[in-house]
Amino acid sequence: MQKTISFPHMGNYNVPIENMLRHIFAGHKIMTAPNITKRTLELGSKHSPDFVCVPFKYNLGNYIEALESGANVLIQAGGGCRYGYYAEVQEQILRDLGYKFEFVKLMSGKVNPVDLYRVSKRIGTPLSFGRFLYFVLLAIDMVKKLDELEAYIRENVGFEVVEGSLERLHAELLERLKRVDCFKELRAVYKTYGEKIRGVEINKPDDCLKVGIVGELYTLMEPFSNFFLERELAKSRIQVSRFITVTYLLFEKSRMKKKTLKSAGRYLKYELGADGTDSVEKSKTLAEKGYDGMIHVKPFGCIPEINAMPVLQNISRDYKMPILYFSFDSQTSETGIKTRLEAFIDMITMRKEKGV
Repeated sequence: MQKTISFPHMGNYNVPIENMLRHIFAGHKIMTAPNITKRTLELGSKHSPDFVCVPFKYNLGNYIEALESGANVLIQAGGGCRYGYYAEVQEQILRDLGYKFEFVKLMSGKVNPVDLYRVSKRIGTPLSFGRFLYFVLLAIDMVKKLDELEAYIRENVGFEVVEGSLERLHAELLERLKRVDCFKELRAVYKTYGEKIRGVEINKPDDCLKVGIVGELYTLMEPFSNFFLERELAKSRIQVSRFITVTYLLFEKSRMKKKTLKSAGRYLKYELGADGTDSVEKSKTLAEKGYDGMIHVKPFGCIPEINAMPVLQNISRDYKMPILYFSFDSQTSETGIKTRLEAFIDMITMRKEKGV
């Protein structure tokens, strides 16, 4: 019996995930959840506990829309902080709503290929462990290459001579990555689009406005959840830097833990949990590099990020660098967010002009 397998959105990472699942579960249908809209959040909020963080609501809305579209296998990755409890609670909510499906939690902590293979066999992969591992590694390499090119785009998209060039190439890249079947093909796509993207004519002054974005991983990486914050900054010709990516979270964060805490200096003696320590350390690092401002984003009620905020205030005071705080929930007004962002941009622009 053919299964229809689906998973939630988070930024553009649906592309390497869908590519991996397509190979691993050949013979089954792979369906990314429908694109996130206001309805997604409304559905998730309607059936979620009131005070659960907003990424939970987006995920649940993704699942409901996927089930409505015919999915019968749902995948949850698992993870740190309260995210580690999402799977059990979301599964129970969906079953209480009357949906019939198989719910699969891929991992609870570190990525373990053997455990992932066992889970995949249970779902129905026809592959040997060797072939399974090949496509997992292919997806990992795809994520790394995508993160690298998106970091370049993020820092330059507001300064193209021909407006829209980088966004157009980015969209083409994502479509092409969906069809990659091997490492050789991935390298060729990366080389071709890397050259095209870096070949776009950029007119960026040395003293352009620079803003860093820190905070909780989901609201950083899923643009719909932060009202496309990076795009709004790019419209004002601001260089945007963001460090939290899947590459960082899965392959760099744990081995850099001691270094990150040490780099935070006198601002932290202990880890704050989840992404809180990174928020502090990256803000301090960018302040030392002379960035014009920082934006801190989090879901309403995110404890690690709430703990980071007083420390960020100290950094803001010591380095005289403005920090704008955004807290997102299902009731957050897009108009309110954009109004505050415009005021922040006006402020850092005036400070720059006055040489502050």
